[in-house]
Amino acid sequence: MIIKEKTCAVTGHRVISKKLDPKEVENSLYKAINDGFDTFLCGMALGFDTLCFNILYRLKKDNPIKIIACVPCDSQDTFFTKKQKAEYKKMLDSADEVIYVSKTYFDGCMQVRNQFMVDNASKLIAYLNAGYGGTYNTVKYAIDRGVSVEYVGK
Repeated sequence: MIIKEKTCAVTGHRVISKKLDPKEVENSLYKAINDGFDTFLCGMALGFDTLCFNILYRLKKDNPIKIIACVPCDSQDTFFTKKQKAEYKKMLDSADEVIYVSKTYFDGCMQVRNQFMVDNASKLIAYLNAGYGGTYNTVKYAIDRGVSVEYVGK
């Protein structure tokens, strides 16, 4: 069961700038844990989602948190490389819970996944460096719904 007030979602770009310090991301996630967030929703995309999942998995060893993989469709990894598919499977196997927003791919399923995460969280940690695209739309959706947004990598 997801308790919105104790749930934090993450969103960010698939391509991560070399300027983004992973320690800054870890500090934001750790602060969220210290602020009482015990459930983290991760969209399981390449880039920022993968970075956050791996940091959360490491933090989980010393903190009672739950990582929920929010997968847009069962074919999300279709265009991943062999190495990316192996890491993706490892992450899915390591998640406390896996939620498939849709069984099959459809145009817009990524957006539905993002809205699901925002609708079930009271905080969003975002790596946003463009005024367009999926991450931008997710942040805008969160702001429109009164979800607290914390930016990293600015």
